[in-house]
Amino acid sequence: MKYAQRVERVEPSATIAVGNLAKQLKAEGTDVVDLSVGEPDFDTPDKIKEAATSAMAEGKTGYAPSNGVPALREAIAEKLQNDGVDYGPDNVIVTPGAKQALFETFQSLVDDGDEVVLLDPAWVSYEAMAKITGADQTRVDLGPYDFQLEPALDELEAAVSDETTLLVLNSPNNPSGSVYSRAALEGVRDLAVEYDFTVLADEIYERIVYDRDNVSLAGLDDMYERTVTVNGFSKAYAMTGWRLGYLAAPDGLIDQAGKVQSHSVSSAVNFVQEAGVAALEETQDDVENMVEAYKGRRDLLLDLFDDLGVDVPHPDGAFYMMLPVNEDDQSWCTEVLEEAHVATVPGSAFGTPGYARISYAASKERLQEGVERLADADYL
Repeated sequence: MKYAQRVERVEPSATIAVGNLAKQLKAEGTDVVDLSVGEPDFDTPDKIKEAATSAMAEGKTGYAPSNGVPALREAIAEKLQNDGVDYGPDNVIVTPGAKQALFETFQSLVDDGDEVVLLDPAWVSYEAMAKITGADQTRVDLGPYDFQLEPALDELEAAVSDETTLLVLNSPNNPSGSVYSRAALEGVRDLAVEYDFTVLADEIYERIVYDRDNVSLAGLDDMYERTVTVNGFSKAYAMTGWRLGYLAAPDGLIDQAGKVQSHSVSSAVNFVQEAGVAALEETQDDVENMVEAYKGRRDLLLDLFDDLGVDVPHPDGAFYMMLPVNEDDQSWCTEVLEEAHVATVPGSAFGTPGYARISYAASKERLQEGVERLADADYL
């Protein structure tokens, strides 16, 4: 067979590769402390499950409207309006997972040869989605600034131009846990206006922040018409397997992305969308409890690394941190997994070599065990 170049341009996911090796070791009976997964270790709140069960019992098991059921689109629009962004229900497409929302945005905005700008470290699938469109990529390294965007605005300004089509902005960030300041986002706004490009704001972790507020880019002056906001239910509501996300954008992008959705996945699952309404309206205490637990785990890791003399950039959101390792981070992660039986993800997978991403979506006991194994095996 002859394969399409747009697919051959894409490498397999490094995060999945690490996960597969960890699963293989587990299947062989090895006790692996898995700090590689980007998935909450909490169960989905009961009110969400009950809403889905009730919806199925009521017969909501057929096709849903392609852009989403009205009740969920209205609930999402109300949530966004409370965040200071004036989206209405007609500005929302409900998707089977936030990843699908990202994919539809790339497919709707980016042509072969267009310039896409990524901020490193960047979640692995942004690069793959850009490659599938045939885009040229420009990358801005935030590593020298402890993964903060504000001190790197000069580098970003040097990277963008009139040729830039799309900038991808992910805050709170995967993999660094950084939460970009209002001043940083205002700097992005100024560049987007000057050079007339669109910003894809991936806000999937926006509920998981510690001791600071998250700013929604589309709520800034002059950014409503220049922003596509992507979010979902996987992280904040522990709904990874439910595959429910959304994008919110001006009317024109909704029209184009709606075509991509209708000719690909058709729609998100009907009864899952009813569960999404319950998530937004009935589970705020559950979310707050999960966020408080993540904060305690983050603080534990920071204390453990500090006691060992390891300087780790301080994350303010999501449930990740970047551990400095040697430059060959892929070999480091493989050796650590095989010898100390601790699973992490190489920073080079996100465009930032010399680090390993640690997920603290695990119990405090397992986090402490993982750090002790790394220290005992002289990997710290």
